[in-house]
Amino acid sequence: MDKAMNESFKSYIQDQLSGMRGVMFRPMFGGYGLYAGTRFFGIVFKGRLYFKTDAESASAYREQGMAAFRPSATQTLRNYYEVPPDVLEDGETLVQWAEEAIRKASDQSLVKKARRASHERRATRDERRSQ
Repeated sequence: MDKAMNESFKSYIQDQLSGMRGVMFRPMFGGYGLYAGTRFFGIVFKGRLYFKTDAESASAYREQGMAAFRPSATQTLRNYYEVPPDVLEDGETLVQWAEEAIRKASDQSLVKKARRASHERRATRDERRSQ
């Protein structure tokens, strides 16, 4: 897909999500990352839109025959799935799916923060013991 077509698709997605406040598109690796504040919840890449999922929400994508994001032949990101065409075409439904993706991005961010805090507490405890 050429750059002009990718830009056109990005513009279409921006229009479809125009009802959402604070959604930003940032260039990344030949595509765009979608952000709501600091939460990274979507990817526009080669004329396709992918949203953040978890084990539970990914099933809705798979049930519609959608696949996980494959930026290359050797890499698959199983927590991002392609948005079905019928969802893309319905702005209201797309906003609902985007809001769900933002929640999943927030949930996973909280899990990472909790893990980091746990590791830090463990490191502090281990450091105290070694003194």
